[in-house]
Amino acid sequence: MLYWALIFFVVAIVAAVFGFGGIASASAGIAQILFFIFLALLVVSLIAHVVRGRR
Repeated sequence: MLYWALIFFVVAIVAAVFGFGGIASASAGIAQILFFIFLALLVVSLIAHVVRGRR
């Protein structure tokens, strides 16, 4: 998922360089959403790993 966030971020940068503001902002928004989903899943995974390790 982090890979896709980086892809959308690169698309946003390229679109911004060429002056496509709408596409750039949409791609940046998608990248931001995917990044936060990745972080949430990472935290859940770490908590699950800690809980399983204590048993």
